[in-house]
Amino acid sequence: MEKGELAPDFTLADEKGDQRSLSEFLAAGPVVLFFYPAAMTTGCTAESCHFRDLAAEFGELGAQRLGISPDAVAKQQEFSAKHGFDYPLLSDPDGAVAKQFGVRRRFGPLLTKRHTFVIDTDRKVLEVIKSELKFAKHADEALEVLRARKAA
Repeated sequence: MEKGELAPDFTLADEKGDQRSLSEFLAAGPVVLFFYPAAMTTGCTAESCHFRDLAAEFGELGAQRLGISPDAVAKQQEFSAKHGFDYPLLSDPDGAVAKQFGVRRRFGPLLTKRHTFVIDTDRKVLEVIKSELKFAKHADEALEVLRARKAA
């Protein structure tokens, strides 16, 4: 999945077990979809908390934040409750959605790559943010893209 392409719609369970689709979120505004390798790990916690801490900035731009990892619903629920996340965490246990977005590894302990997709309401990918180790980069760059979108 690259900048300019159309993001595929998908439906996954959130941390409460409710089925949620990308199109549902896009109906309310642009979506920042961030894939992370594993809940409750140091890097993923830092990244997810940074998205949480920037809630007001994303809200001002009308953007929805969505986290997605291969973790089970129960693990996502524990992760969200522990850190007070105010956005959905989606469970992609078989990596089907990660494969659609091109962020699934073929082997290794962490099968999902850390990538963020800024998706406009027409499903067009405005930006793809890639960094395995710069955890704050994902939310910060997504905000820059959304601010440029608003200014245009």
